[in-house]
Amino acid sequence: MYRGSEGQWAFYLHRISGIGILVFLVLHVLNIASAMWGPEVSNAFMKFYHQPVFQLGLLILIAGVLYHGFNGLRIILMDFTSWGVRYQKQLWYAAWVLFVVFYLPFLVKIGGGILGGSHGD
Repeated sequence: MYRGSEGQWAFYLHRISGIGILVFLVLHVLNIASAMWGPEVSNAFMKFYHQPVFQLGLLILIAGVLYHGFNGLRIILMDFTSWGVRYQKQLWYAAWVLFVVFYLPFLVKIGGGILGGSHGD
């Protein structure tokens, strides 16, 4: 299951997306905590986060959350059903289909804003 095939890619991508979500959560907590140091610091954080690179980061975050969620459902089906392991490859492709279906609207909206010059203002 983990010898260079779909299972190994699922394993690595699940870990990478989990680390990405953790990094976002740390930044989010720091942003909220910045209010303790006054509105100037908090506003500086908000201005920093509205740069175009963070809009791209938002697309990456959404991709990570969606992949992590759908792959997590695949893992649950593999662990708690009698047929999950037998169909793990098909479940991985199904997770990708769901990912694409749910990610495309975000990609169009946010990606179009990045390309069109709108940066969340």
